[in-house]
Amino acid sequence: MVVMRRAMRWMAAATLLPLALAATAASAWVGSDGPPPPAGPPVPAIGRAWPVGVRPPVLRGWEPPATVYGPGHRGVDVAAFAGEPVRAVTAGRVSYAGRVAGRGVVSVALAGTDLRTTYEPVTATVEKGQEVTAGEVVGTVEAGGAHCGGRACVHWGLLRGDVYLDPLLLLPPWLLNRGPSRLLPVLGVPLPEGR
Repeated sequence: MVVMRRAMRWMAAATLLPLALAATAASAWVGSDGPPPPAGPPVPAIGRAWPVGVRPPVLRGWEPPATVYGPGHRGVDVAAFAGEPVRAVTAGRVSYAGRVAGRGVVSVALAGTDLRTTYEPVTATVEKGQEVTAGEVVGTVEAGGAHCGGRACVHWGLLRGDVYLDPLLLLPPWLLNRGPSRLLPVLGVPLPEGR
């Protein structure tokens, strides 16, 4: 009987401890800079193109802030050249095309979702309200600036409402990683023994 009571106390503690830790973490977030952003549904991998190039180097990745107004990187910086075309990652409707704080910005509300992408610094070649298809040019990369250390790049963002998300989640594995490498046999070289 004593063993059973101890086992039941241990099981209760094991069950309640994670709940207490979660409540503590949630109250710590609220006390910092506001409530945590809503989780929301997962981001669908509906992208059909990179914003620039075929597979540009990612100069700076997604660094979600610990708090709503905390430091972080709310998007991805991809290498580009000044004047290079910027393409819509997936189909949608242009929700903004203009300048913000002296930089060109194009924002596209993605078709069939509650998501929107942003591209900057970009000189827009589209207008607000225009429908775009995946891979369609929406602007050109503006010359460098302070954001990427003086070199040209595109800051690519993804939002659901006011919550920033990792834009790379839009890209399916075949576009993001190009799939696994496959080695082909070398003609004229015998296979190792035991095969």
